[in-house]
Amino acid sequence: MTLKSIFLTSLLLLVLFACGNDPLDIDTSNVQIDISYVDMDEAFRTSDSTALVRIVNDYKNEIKDVYEYEFGHCLNIGDVSDSSVFGAVSDFLADKYIKRLEQRIASQFKNKSAIQTKISSGFTYLKAHFPKEKYPEHVVFLNSLFRSSAASFESDVAVGLEQYLGPKTDVIQELPTNEYYQWYKDGMEVKFLERDVLASWISANHLPTPKSGSLAELMIYWGKVIYFVEASFPQVDKEIIIRYAKADYEWALKNESSYWQYLVDQKLLFVLDERTKANMLQEGPFTPGLPEKGPDRLGQFLGWRMVQQYMANHSDLPLSELKNIGYNDILQEYETTD
Repeated sequence: MTLKSIFLTSLLLLVLFACGNDPLDIDTSNVQIDISYVDMDEAFRTSDSTALVRIVNDYKNEIKDVYEYEFGHCLNIGDVSDSSVFGAVSDFLADKYIKRLEQRIASQFKNKSAIQTKISSGFTYLKAHFPKEKYPEHVVFLNSLFRSSAASFESDVAVGLEQYLGPKTDVIQELPTNEYYQWYKDGMEVKFLERDVLASWISANHLPTPKSGSLAELMIYWGKVIYFVEASFPQVDKEIIIRYAKADYEWALKNESSYWQYLVDQKLLFVLDERTKANMLQEGPFTPGLPEKGPDRLGQFLGWRMVQQYMANHSDLPLSELKNIGYNDILQEYETTD
């Protein structure tokens, strides 16, 4: 082999290595994360009256926000006295549908060690990028009675396990369709659980609140949230990161430039109208105003693509500095690729 051939071969290997090197997949071996996992749902289901009083009092002291969320918002029990807590929880669990729902939760989530490992891994990656930010002290598993998949507070995250039973589970299929649409049920896949926890925490605790409230600013705000989730799970498929089915993710990629042109032609980027913003950013069966065969939240998707492109153009920019980059800076650099 000639010297020139050796040089060209080495150059090709370097190029191939660089192309396969994900800047988000970093070394986390020296990063420590300390998260306690609390199974409030199992405690309610299995504790006798004496144990439950002690446990609930612990919740009031250690995870006060989650306790108030579960008792006040989700179960609508309120802050009850020690003498009433067992009766209140027992009455909730005595409902025939709730009893079956709890059986499905207990069966599907009998062992949560793999889920806990994935959540901790996600926060470890996030901490590697953002070492000075705060992280949850507790992740609490509960039955939110379909209030929320993941809800974040100042120090803790609550995870509604019933939201991840799967759309084909009998207790999910039985939910009334006039309140729980099929697209909502279709999203109840356990594969989204860990990304939902990280997305909830990031949106609640890692990013400054958008100031102008324009569609473009909110798109890029959500683009940053999703990019930080991507950084938390660099080896997870991208459709999981954006919370799409694989076919929807591929459709969004294929139609990215068309969606951008739609926003430009309709002069929607800087609108402040709440309905328009909701149409582009919130969950639903599709994105209103666009083909119904496409996915929902295309505004979030495009914001994510803008952030990805910006970071590719600024490969020396630490991820910790991205959160302070103005949305207009990211918007101005965006270019579609046909």
